[in-house]
Amino acid sequence: MNILLFLIPISLVMIGAAALLFAWAVKHGQFEDLDTPALDILRDDDRPPPPAQDAPAEDRDAG
Repeated sequence: MNILLFLIPISLVMIGAAALLFAWAVKHGQFEDLDTPALDILRDDDRPPPPAQDAPAEDRDAG
């Protein structure tokens, strides 16, 4: 039963810290635009990929 005297204040401190971190995130705009970053990966690239370059001859012969 004495452990509750230790665990309850610890849990209250953790809840307070979580609330402060959440308030900080909201204040700094962490939750402003949740859709655009997820859609950016789905957009096509208009640029073609650069052509692959062969390795120099000295790198291929080493080994």
